[in-house]
Amino acid sequence: MRRSLRRLMPLATALAACAVILLPATAAHAETNGGVRVMPLGDSITDGFNVPGGYRVNLWQRLAAGGHTVDLVGSGFNGPAGLPDHDHEGHSGWRIDQLDANMLNWMRTYAPRTVLLHIGTNDVGQNYDLPNAPARLSALIDKIRLLGPNTEVFVAQVTPRSNATEEARSLVFNAAIPGIVAQKGSRVHLVDMHSPLTLADLADGLHPNQAGYDKMAAVWYSALQSVPGSLAKITTPPVNAPVLLSNPLSNRCVDDAGGGGAGPGSQVHLWDCHGGNNQRWTRTSAGELRIYGDRCLDVNGNGTADGTKIQVWPCNGTAAQKFTFNTDGTIVGAGSGKCVDARSSGTVNGTIIQLWTCNGTNAQRWFTR
Repeated sequence: MRRSLRRLMPLATALAACAVILLPATAAHAETNGGVRVMPLGDSITDGFNVPGGYRVNLWQRLAAGGHTVDLVGSGFNGPAGLPDHDHEGHSGWRIDQLDANMLNWMRTYAPRTVLLHIGTNDVGQNYDLPNAPARLSALIDKIRLLGPNTEVFVAQVTPRSNATEEARSLVFNAAIPGIVAQKGSRVHLVDMHSPLTLADLADGLHPNQAGYDKMAAVWYSALQSVPGSLAKITTPPVNAPVLLSNPLSNRCVDDAGGGGAGPGSQVHLWDCHGGNNQRWTRTSAGELRIYGDRCLDVNGNGTADGTKIQVWPCNGTAAQKFTFNTDGTIVGAGSGKCVDARSSGTVNGTIIQLWTCNGTNAQRWFTR
């Protein structure tokens, strides 16, 4: 295992051992309109059992009527012809642990700005280790947040069901969710999806009918409206908030090859996004990109030649460590007027990040996760 990964936070280390945000590669979307990426995430209720497209149909209509351009993302694809975007991440019969096992790949591939999470229905129905279901949900949220520090996550309490025994279990599970959400910071939001629906809104005692899905859509839309940023793209890294920066050619992240343990001058390169400390950059009001708190992205020697090394160096306030962040994703060195660039438009792990004359290619675009 390379040195940078040995120094990751524990969860990131675990993620790096799993299989493989910000603009996904072209093939990542079945349908895309270039809008804000929203991932509907969950089980058959997200997929739309009984009513193809489920709540996504009415939610799309509400978003369009509200003037929002949204790109639904995910590996699933279904719904009526009248739904302009059929992408989602709803998996019939899946539990929390099954979503968790795939979350790393999905976050890397689709890089959602916003996640609509409704999960736990099958944990309840299968009576699957329910005492630990809240802990599993908590860990799933942590994984999403690690790989998307700026992703807005809406966590729904599960919908009602007609089976009295299973409904009692649902209520116990739902009661734990507010406490979980309260621990996760300002980008994780609680959604009451239980009380708005009644048994009359169920087609089969479990899955919503058309009226039930429409009610779900109304609840999701209201939640999204309450967090305006959830429906807006991040065009530049926010100040004083850690971010991952990924390149659209590879979907890989800006990574300190030294992992924090090397001396000054550690090379910056592309690597699979894992959310570890050696990929978490914080823009400052001075135009720096800080890492580990006291080190900065740095142009070696404040050079101006094409190919000048981009590295990690102790922060010193010089022009070599100050950048302009443009809304097209380019990052321009203050001392040179040149762009941070993936060498030769490379896409593999270890591709060197360097200084190069700005040329408008995707090798010089860096998107905030």
